[in-house]
Amino acid sequence: MVAIIEKRNFRDFDWLVALLAVAIVCFGVWQIYNAQPETTYWSKQITGLFIALVALIVVATSDYRRIIDAAPFFYGIGLILLILVLVPGIGMRINGQQAWIKLPLVGQFQPSEFVKIPVVLMLAKYFGSRKAGTLRLKEVIVGVGILAVPLALIMFEPDAGQAMTYFPILAVVLFLSAVKIRYVALTIVAGLIFVPLAYYIGVETGKIKGYQQERIKVILDPEAADPRGYGYHTVQSMITVGKGSLTGIKGDTDNSQSVLKFLPEPHTDFIFAVTAENTGFVGCISLLLAYALLLSRLVAGAKQAGDRAGMLVIMAIVGSLTFQIFINVGMTLGFLPVIGVPLPLMSAGLSAVLSTFIAIGFVISIKMRRFVN
Repeated sequence: MVAIIEKRNFRDFDWLVALLAVAIVCFGVWQIYNAQPETTYWSKQITGLFIALVALIVVATSDYRRIIDAAPFFYGIGLILLILVLVPGIGMRINGQQAWIKLPLVGQFQPSEFVKIPVVLMLAKYFGSRKAGTLRLKEVIVGVGILAVPLALIMFEPDAGQAMTYFPILAVVLFLSAVKIRYVALTIVAGLIFVPLAYYIGVETGKIKGYQQERIKVILDPEAADPRGYGYHTVQSMITVGKGSLTGIKGDTDNSQSVLKFLPEPHTDFIFAVTAENTGFVGCISLLLAYALLLSRLVAGAKQAGDRAGMLVIMAIVGSLTFQIFINVGMTLGFLPVIGVPLPLMSAGLSAVLSTFIAIGFVISIKMRRFVN
């Protein structure tokens, strides 16, 4: 079997998926440089790309089935990292969140980005081995439990934006595992009741802070938002997007919102706004088309998977990436509250790029082994 895999390493390797991922990161490096040319964010992103490529190749040439078999081990390591990041002296606090660990040579490492992969593997291992038929309530509870433990630790950081990106993983796996319609209906009804109730209780008890309330109000009534207060992020992002027009400002940095420091976090949360400003509508549509092509290629890989577990791994990855793209773009355009979800492969950050490339490595590994028993 090893000989067969080695022979097919180059023939069945999905070069298009790898090249699309690299192209999006390179496009992101250009935008990071446009946003903050005087910093080292863009050069660090290039270094991160090379590290991520090595990781992709290692994972792609490994047998994904053996890694899924070891999912409990990786899941346990992930939980340990999430606990360590909360320990004073080990975890780093940035912008009110203790979500990073300082590592030699590597720099800032964000465990919550990487733990998505063990969660995906654990869910695929559990639901991939079950027999056909609709899910029983016990199985749904186990799936929720697998997600709930790391989610609770992430909320202690606290990082609500990162926590939200975990929900699509479970939702996709449950849907593809034939969850009963009544469970879906109960979840929707519970959400419609619980979310407004939780918001009201959070406001009354002070758990939902004033700035968080204002960010939600900005979306509900943007005209009433204070452009110098909590509506600043949304307003400046929309101004930045609007300045790009059809083809961008064409290097006119004297009028750039990001270079002039009007746009907050232009290299991470609002990298899509920087893209709109510098490349205009044409550049944004091109980027979204690249994402669409990448995601469609991943879905095609899921259809070709040799087993159910492999299919679940790929579709969970697709669900997570799609959700992050939707949230980040919606946040940038003022349709959603600012919650700090990075744009996959575009936003600066070694942890995010590396974890995404590892995920893509799994997709390629699954596709390469679709004919091997």
